[in-house]
Amino acid sequence: QVVVDFERLNEHAAAFQGHDVGFCCLGTTRAKAGAAGFVRVDRDYVAQAAELARAGGCKHFVLQSSRGANRHSSFLYLRVKGEVENLVQAVGFDRCTILRPAVLLCKRQESRPAEWIAQQFLGVVARVFPTAYSVPVETVARAMVASVLQPGQGKVEVLENGAIHELGKA
Repeated sequence: QVVVDFERLNEHAAAFQGHDVGFCCLGTTRAKAGAAGFVRVDRDYVAQAAELARAGGCKHFVLQSSRGANRHSSFLYLRVKGEVENLVQAVGFDRCTILRPAVLLCKRQESRPAEWIAQQFLGVVARVFPTAYSVPVETVARAMVASVLQPGQGKVEVLENGAIHELGKA
């Protein structure tokens, strides 16, 4: 494990050398970082890390994005997620897997009251419709690893929430 300063990521290029697979779950919130900070973390840092990984020999990049990601969206969150998906694909990995989970079910250390309420509601909904609106973070992590262990479905593979649930069972 290597700790890097994302503001000076190029100085840490050695940390990205010699890896066949790269996993990226980097992200923040607009509430925590402001609009400009959100864009910097969720788009710029991720794109720069992907470029360094590719330059370091990475063949397969696995990116956690978001359901509804679309570079043309009028919503900042979805637009930035769509933009970073395009930037990562453009890096030229032999294989790129993009996961688009719905609402992530997890325990957080920081307080996010609205998200907590949504998670409580979606946790109940998930008992009836387990793949419709949410996904536990553990399932996303298992799906990310499983995506590397199985043959690819082309150069770029996009896994929506239902596929994440299926692959996360593997």
